[in-house]
Amino acid sequence: MSRFNVRKAKASPSSPVTTTGRHGLTHEGGTGYVRDRKSELFLLAVANMVGQDTFYERGGDRDDRFTALVRELAVAEPEWTLGLLRWLRYGAQMRTAALVGAAEFTRARLAAGAHGYSRQAVDAVLRRADEPGELLAYWTSRYGRALPKPLKRGVADAVRRLYDARSLLKYDTAGKGYRFGDVLELTHPTPDPDKPWQGPLFAYALDRRHRPEEAVPPATLPLLTANRELLALPVEQRRAAVTAEDGAQRLAAAGLTWEALAGWLQGPLDAAAWEAVIPSMGPMALVRNLRNFDRARVSDEVAAEVARRISDPGEVRRSRQFPFRYLAAHRHAPSLRWGHALETALGHSLANVPELPGRTLILVDRSGSMFDRPSAQTQLNRADSAAIFGTALKVRAAEADLVEFGSSSRVIEVGRGEAVLRVLERFSDLGGTNTAEAVRTRYRGHDRVVIVTDEQTGFGYRGSDPLAAVPAHVPVYTWNLAGYVLGHGPSGGGNRHTFGGLSDAAFRLIPLLEAGSDAGWPWEV
Repeated sequence: MSRFNVRKAKASPSSPVTTTGRHGLTHEGGTGYVRDRKSELFLLAVANMVGQDTFYERGGDRDDRFTALVRELAVAEPEWTLGLLRWLRYGAQMRTAALVGAAEFTRARLAAGAHGYSRQAVDAVLRRADEPGELLAYWTSRYGRALPKPLKRGVADAVRRLYDARSLLKYDTAGKGYRFGDVLELTHPTPDPDKPWQGPLFAYALDRRHRPEEAVPPATLPLLTANRELLALPVEQRRAAVTAEDGAQRLAAAGLTWEALAGWLQGPLDAAAWEAVIPSMGPMALVRNLRNFDRARVSDEVAAEVARRISDPGEVRRSRQFPFRYLAAHRHAPSLRWGHALETALGHSLANVPELPGRTLILVDRSGSMFDRPSAQTQLNRADSAAIFGTALKVRAAEADLVEFGSSSRVIEVGRGEAVLRVLERFSDLGGTNTAEAVRTRYRGHDRVVIVTDEQTGFGYRGSDPLAAVPAHVPVYTWNLAGYVLGHGPSGGGNRHTFGGLSDAAFRLIPLLEAGSDAGWPWEV
């Protein structure tokens, strides 16, 4: 009788993060699966905060692995690597890794005598007006002051896109090693013909750099003139100017940021100062300063407007911030007046988490290695990110079992309609990483399994495949949050798939695969 060529038979869809069939040992001595070079670079890139140690890797070793992979693939697979770098900056919101990647991409292609792609790679990763200077600082610190043509042209392309009056006031500060004027002198960008004000802006930036006492803002840029007039006010008149009826409008018209306001006032920001600058602050600046607003005791009326803005779905979508930013704000600003707004914002930021049909088993890794922080700038850790994502999946799924695991495992109970931020308080630290035991114990005929983890199974749990307890026809989706070399199981086909990064593009892959379609890299979806 026929066993394979039947009507129900269909090919198992493939996904891009692929294992090779070779094995090694994880950092904890468990069985690990070797990935191909593209897959290793992708998972490392979306998790690598340059210069930061992780639980198992020193920052320098991790950066060396990243640059070696970029340099190898810049020559072997330039189009793919260019796509990765562009997506890394715009899709995954990874700033420093993208800048370093573009510099090393350019260096590798120059060393190999390869032509093309480098200029595009440099331009592709420069999204904010301070980043041309950042990239030049990285390059000169590693390779000296000689700038190759592709680097200069890519930076010049970005300068034409990014430099305007507001960015000059925000980023062209004395504390920068490379001021706007330095970037202009090194890369020689031609002003954009569609921006007639850009030529005078470039000239003014050069004057600010070399003759700051004589620099006069061009009349075609009223923002700079208003800023100059505001800065010229005597110190004793400044606080009155801020608290005047038109204070908020005057600050906005002068482009004076909240970061610069305290220095200009030469004193702390009280409620009146905050209330004047809040209207011109961006949504994530508001989120970061909720605790400061409480300390200054801004009025309930202003606080209500802040809450409305930070929870507005359009504002959340445009800010493109990671969900854990809202968790950080919730922990650092415990005032009750922010709780609902932050929960709402978190929900909007997770809007693309798939609504999974059927029954889903969600396993959230809470082993010790998940509790290292991705960077020195945040108090949150990978365990927090895993818990947020796992809980969001649970809340949005038709039916799901949410389980935290380490050396043991435990069900996390979630009430219908319960707030994600409240659920996060129930997660704990569960020691080692026994993925195989958690899968074996908790899988009960579910339609799929989702595991959010760093994939570092331990020596005591060594085996051929920790996912073996799940039947081959049931898909298992692993979300890797750390980017270590080896995976905990096979991936790329056979209903075993690995993703990296908690981004919109990654979220769309589960429905795509379950519809029977092959999934490409996030920038190809």
